Amino acid sequence: MPTTTHPEFNANTEGLEVAKAFADGVRGKTIIVTGVNLKGIGFSTAQAFASQSPARLVLTGRNPAKIGECIDALKAEYPDVDYRALMMDLSSQKSVRAAAAEVLAWPDVEAVDILVNSAAVMGVPERTLSDEGIELHFATNHIGHWLFTCLIMPKLVRAAEGRPKGSVRVVNVTSLSPTGAQMRWSDINFDKKNRDLPKAEQPNYAVLNAWGYTDVEDKSYVPLEGYNQSKVANVLFGIAANKRLLEKYGVLTLAVHPGIIKTELARQFPREIIDATKAMFDQGIYAFKTQGAGASTSLVASLDPKLAQDVGETKNGSENYGAYLIDCQVSDKATPLAVSSDEAEKLWRLSEGLVKQKFSW
Repeated sequence: MPTTTHPEFNANTEGLEVAKAFADGVRGKTIIVTGVNLKGIGFSTAQAFASQSPARLVLTGRNPAKIGECIDALKAEYPDVDYRALMMDLSSQKSVRAAAAEVLAWPDVEAVDILVNSAAVMGVPERTLSDEGIELHFATNHIGHWLFTCLIMPKLVRAAEGRPKGSVRVVNVTSLSPTGAQMRWSDINFDKKNRDLPKAEQPNYAVLNAWGYTDVEDKSYVPLEGYNQSKVANVLFGIAANKRLLEKYGVLTLAVHPGIIKTELARQFPREIIDATKAMFDQGIYAFKTQGAGASTSLVASLDPKLAQDVGETKNGSENYGAYLIDCQVSDKATPLAVSSDEAEKLWRLSEGLVKQKFSW
C-alpha cells in the first residue's frame, strides 16, 4: 500500500523542506517544470529543486520575459545550476510538438529524470476552443501536457534505465476537482445544456452554486466546470500512463492537489465569483497556503521513493490508491470515477484521437 517516508509532512510543509529531505533524488538530475512565473507555484517548485543542485532545470512557459525573470531570480540564489528556457503554449498542439522536438534534439540532454506538469488556466470567462477545436481548459491543462509528456517519453525512459522502479517521475498538478467532479464524456466541448447530459455527467450543482454560479442547469459552459474536467483528466492520465510505463520501464506518474495559493490562476473570475469564494474562505471551507507550501506536494510526488511501492491497489473499494496526493500525503478523497482504470483508458483513447497520434513505447 503506497505510503510516504515523512508522515509528518502536511499542508504547511514548504517545498524547500521536502527538497532537503530528498536531496539525493535531485542532485545531478535533469528536471522540467511547466508553467513557471514568479508569482506561481511553478516557480516555487523550480526554486525548491534548484536548492539541491540538479544538473539542469528546464522552465517552460508562453512568455519569454517571464521565464527570463524566473531564471534570473533562481540564478541569483542558486548560480551553479544549468537553467534552460523552453517556449511552449500548451493550448496549441503545434507549439507543444515544437517544444518536445527541441527537447529531444538537445544533444547534451540524454535523459529527463523528473517532469512536473504544473501549468494551468482557470476560469476562462467564455467557452473558448483551441486551434484544434478543443475547449481551452481541456486543451491546455490536459491535452497539452499529455502530448508533451508522450512526445518526450523516450528521454524519460532513458533516465529510468538501470534504476529502481519509479525513480523517474511525471507529476501532474491537479486540484481538489477530483474529489467532486468527473469527465463529461458525451460533451467534452460544452455544447449541451447541463440538464441534458446523462445524470452521471452532470456537474455538482450545489458546489457551482456555492461558487456564485446561477441557473447552472440551463447553461452549457460554466468556467469552473471546464477547469474541473481538465483536472480530473490530470489524475486519469497518470493512471493510464502507469499501466503502460511503470512495470515495463519504471516511469511513475502521479497527480497532486497543491492546495489553494494566492496566484494569478484565478485572475479571470468576475467579481461575483470572487465574492462567493471569499465567503467560503471566511467560513473556513477553504484555506490559503503559502506559495512555497504550494510546491511541497509536487516535490513529495517527484521524489519520495516509498510512493513507487504497489501503486494502483484498491483500497476501500476505490481503485488506484496512491495515484492522488493532497497535503504531502496519499489521499483517498478522489471520487471513484476520478481514479477509475476504465475511465483512464477511455481518456487515453480520447486523447490519442484529439491529437491524431497513438503512442506506444
